[in-house]
Amino acid sequence: MGRPMQFDADAAVETAMGLFWRNGYAATTPQALTSELGIGKGSLYNTFESKHNLFLLSLARYSAWRMKFLSENFSSAAPVRLQLREAVEVLTGYGDHDRGCLLVNASAELGSADRAVTDVTDGLFVGIEDAFRQAIQRGQRDGELNTVRDAATEAGALLTTVIGTSLLVKARTDQSRVLRIIDATIEDL
Repeated sequence: MGRPMQFDADAAVETAMGLFWRNGYAATTPQALTSELGIGKGSLYNTFESKHNLFLLSLARYSAWRMKFLSENFSSAAPVRLQLREAVEVLTGYGDHDRGCLLVNASAELGSADRAVTDVTDGLFVGIEDAFRQAIQRGQRDGELNTVRDAATEAGALLTTVIGTSLLVKARTDQSRVLRIIDATIEDL
């Protein structure tokens, strides 16, 4: 019989998420994970099975975290345009950090080579687009946003802006350039 687990697996996933977000999947070695988590390799593999599985758990945690943020953001009393702007800024990391979006980074790094990663990223992207669509529909219904294009089209364009802008943030593009993109996108709604 093995020794009981001496660490909080939930907290370990949170810490690993930060490491994967900073370094990417390939550059995050099992040694870096064990060092950052303060555990041995045996504990890493006994608890999480593999680096890849811990990465998937980290992506799922990040995805749930982002969807919770969107739910809270879009249920506030603020005008829809301000809610959308806040969502774009937070999802891309604008003004907060230069890591971009963890799932955009994972998708860019692993592409279609890792179906499990693609499934998680697709799930988040669909969720973001749906949250945008619902908010845009509300803004159009209330007369705050224009109705030239349907809400689904606008939501898809806004998701594309989030993905592209996230990569610009990750590439440490000048903040004023990123702000111009966000401003133009939000003003066009």
